[in-house]
Amino acid sequence: MLTPHTYALIGKNISYSFSRDYFAKKFKKEQITDAIYINFDIQTIDELPELILKTPSLCGMNVTIPYKEQILGYLTHKSNELELIGACNTIKVLPTGVLKGYNTDYIGFSESLKPLLKPHHTQALILGTGGAAKAVAFSLGQLGISYLFVSRKASSRAISYQQLDKVVMEQNPLIINTTPLGTYPNIKEAPPIPYHLITPEHLLYDLIYNPAETTFLSRGKLQGAIVKNGYEMLVLQAEASWRIWNSI
Repeated sequence: MLTPHTYALIGKNISYSFSRDYFAKKFKKEQITDAIYINFDIQTIDELPELILKTPSLCGMNVTIPYKEQILGYLTHKSNELELIGACNTIKVLPTGVLKGYNTDYIGFSESLKPLLKPHHTQALILGTGGAAKAVAFSLGQLGISYLFVSRKASSRAISYQQLDKVVMEQNPLIINTTPLGTYPNIKEAPPIPYHLITPEHLLYDLIYNPAETTFLSRGKLQGAIVKNGYEMLVLQAEASWRIWNSI
């Protein structure tokens, strides 16, 4: 029997992971019998090289929190988009063993956001400053939407949550949560924004998909905002990864 092509998700504490379940269902539905998808659940990125050596059938990997930026030093080649974004969520393992990095998060985010955009959605707040935030910022730049990063502490590249007053909230009707706040099982958590200043003009997008409606989204919905979770983004980025791995 031929060894199946192996694909993997690199992350930390990822037993809950979307990717493994998604690809298992995809392989079954599409009758792909020569592929398996596994988790590389590692405590530090230093464990990765040994796992790769032990998995000679490895063809591709996805990368999730907290390694989207830490993985960059292990890549021999980077796509043009990855060079600009500075965070990697997809890796193609070339036949020589060389790793080439890509970012498909920005594809999933852009394609799932575009149908919801209205003419007044020209400015955005990006909650968080990690790897996912970088992909979101790249997407918004491509869509011609200006943005501000929001973090716990103000810095040269971000404003703080305390600076979100009425003017800032009115000027930025698109708000994207890229933080893990509100992810299962900590579903009562939410980014500390002034929810009373959200209006029906606002569009709230949460990269979290579990639960389907986070506290961030439900509080925005109560104010009349349009809301969207991260499930479709994950599906679209996964399919983009599959196309890259298989040169489709």
